[in-house]
Amino acid sequence: MQIINIDNLARATEIFKQIGVDPYGIAAMAPKAGHLNILLKKKSCKVANIIKQEMLSLGGDAAVARGSVSCSVAATDILIMGTIKQIAALSGKIEKQPFGLALISLNLRQLLDNLRINEYLWRTARREITLGRRTLIMGILNVTPDSFSDGGNYDNLKKAVEHGLIMEAQGADIIDVGGESTRPGAKSVTTKEELQRVVPVIERLAAKVEIPLSIDTAKSAVAQAAMAAGAEIINDVTALGGDKKMAKIARETKAALILMHMRGRPLTMQQGGLHYDDLLYEIMSYLQKSVDKALACSIDKNKLVVDPGIGFGKTAEDNYKILKNLAQLKTMGLPVLIGTSRKSFIGKITADEPQNRREGTAASVAAAIMNGCHIVRVHDVAQMKKVALVTDAIIHA
Repeated sequence: MQIINIDNLARATEIFKQIGVDPYGIAAMAPKAGHLNILLKKKSCKVANIIKQEMLSLGGDAAVARGSVSCSVAATDILIMGTIKQIAALSGKIEKQPFGLALISLNLRQLLDNLRINEYLWRTARREITLGRRTLIMGILNVTPDSFSDGGNYDNLKKAVEHGLIMEAQGADIIDVGGESTRPGAKSVTTKEELQRVVPVIERLAAKVEIPLSIDTAKSAVAQAAMAAGAEIINDVTALGGDKKMAKIARETKAALILMHMRGRPLTMQQGGLHYDDLLYEIMSYLQKSVDKALACSIDKNKLVVDPGIGFGKTAEDNYKILKNLAQLKTMGLPVLIGTSRKSFIGKITADEPQNRREGTAASVAAAIMNGCHIVRVHDVAQMKKVALVTDAIIHA
């Protein structure tokens, strides 16, 4: 006997074909092979009771709080448990029911649709990039004197451009240029100073490299100048929450946009309590609000990538939980970027200084890719390129 891990419809289809099931049977049975657990937060007892009864009638189930049947509790979380086919059927059965069930039906359908997406078309200001066939490597180019790992290494034009060219030769797919450190405790720099650091580097690199350039900034004026200088992507660590003009600039420049979760600001994000009631849920809710803000500003969905913000307002344990449960972000229907490179949560385990955290970074990169990451942001391009190649080969075996 053998236990078969089926985590998507493509895997189910592959196994059915190996068995020799006819095409009609494959279409009918594939949605029965994958099991999902979907959590709904704080729903009324009426909603909980209807969903539970409907799932039981379909051969599935739903876990609700004690007291839901008698409505002795004000609200309850609901864990829907069933096959893809059962959950799709649930969506159909509640789509015209009251108490907000129609919206839940719509959201369930969207979730199921998002789970079927294996490739994304990401549009920058100058090109289209397919995400999902292989992991892309984003090389970090910090033109700052105070970044936690490489501050001061590339803070003049010649060194910065040389390093950018080296990263391209090593296999980087994107170069992310940053002129303001976002390490814990970092103080903000003026717009003028940040512009002086990044714009000449982007201008020079744009004339020399074939790969897209990204600007890592929270300032719309810097993003606008960087795009004019040749960048194609805006990497906003505030996810449109820092500068009110950022969404407008992203739309007008047709930039691809990376939205990252961060609680607080770099200066204070690791201070005080870092407690989350539900870590992944809170990160995804935050990112969804930022996505909705971008869409409301007429930024196309195919320009967006989300980043759960490893190390930004999280404990070391939180960061490991994110990597372990990263696959949950697939329900958002957007590509995912992860930046773990040389960060302190790795050093907490290995007791290494930033420059010596390469092996720990490699482990985190492999885990992120295995759990659904599409882009990894790294310092050590040549080494992490190899890690990504082997991990991709495992995933696509």
